[in-house]
Amino acid sequence: MSKFLDDRFQSLEEYVPGEQPKDTVYTKLNTNESPYPPGPATIKAVCGQKGAEDLRLYSDPDSTALKDAIAKRYEVKRQNVFVSNGSDDILNFAFMAFAQNGAVFPEISYGFYEVFAALHHVKYEKIPLIQGFNINPENYWHKNKLIVIANPNAPTGRTISQKSISDIAMSNPESVVLIDEAYIDFGGSTAAAQTKIYKNLLVVQTFSKSRSLAGARLGFAIGSRELIGDLEKIKYSTNPYNVNRITAAAGVAALSEDDYYQANCKKIMRTREQTVVALEKLGFEVIHSMANFIFVRSEDIDGEELYEKLKEKKILIRHFDNPAIKQYNRITIGTPEEMEILLAAVGELMSAADSGEE
Repeated sequence: MSKFLDDRFQSLEEYVPGEQPKDTVYTKLNTNESPYPPGPATIKAVCGQKGAEDLRLYSDPDSTALKDAIAKRYEVKRQNVFVSNGSDDILNFAFMAFAQNGAVFPEISYGFYEVFAALHHVKYEKIPLIQGFNINPENYWHKNKLIVIANPNAPTGRTISQKSISDIAMSNPESVVLIDEAYIDFGGSTAAAQTKIYKNLLVVQTFSKSRSLAGARLGFAIGSRELIGDLEKIKYSTNPYNVNRITAAAGVAALSEDDYYQANCKKIMRTREQTVVALEKLGFEVIHSMANFIFVRSEDIDGEELYEKLKEKKILIRHFDNPAIKQYNRITIGTPEEMEILLAAVGELMSAADSGEE
């Protein structure tokens, strides 16, 4: 850290992404990426010669074609759609734009919420989860602050109901309620339609998970015309061209072949359930998940030890240092073949633990 960094940012504890190994081949189950490639139309859009030739031109700052495709998919109007460089970009804008009275989010959730709050000097409240890593919606009533809830939550995979979302939005009419739906396509139900009812409700999604475009960096928000206008104001005050031409084309193409991605989601959900059954047979507690990952622990092996021993076997999962969840690990659902590799390794480790082997 240099002496030139503004004092306001000296104490920032930045977000730590999951490991992205460059020198070793791993079975990579740590960053919730899709195990399946983009669809053929998406690949064609990315690799098209005309798209490459047009890179000499700036992208459409309004992302009109992309917004129209999203609006059609979610049955809203173009004016109700905002697009940006990944959903993290939108979350950043939301903390910048809507947290003048502070922010509220779950104590155990996506780590970037606390980082964004600190970055923008927002006073925040972290609300503890209740038994079973569940969110109690009533804890978010009448807060009069920016409320941010991941649904499904990360790293637990737990969800809250649409009724709970409407109750939270209704009880906070003077503040924005942001529902982060990064993992909604793996068994959850989107609150996009509720944005037509509650003008303070903002739904944020990403193309990274269910649409296999984590490397393209594309996210979107659905909300009232007023909220979308607020986000556009921030965007046009920072970088109007924050969605590049190739990413925008990939997004339009991905929406045109939605059946392909929905089929992949169903495959991931089937693999998830098979993995849960197998891990429970090995003695693991598995939190019920509606995401493309599961949250697990065993009384027979320390959480960090499991992470380290799997890494030695060239398998990456995600371990967190938070004392409240340090015995748990988050495991991304990969292909059936990748999960078989994981389960075989875990089985070996559990057998060794049972026999007292080092």
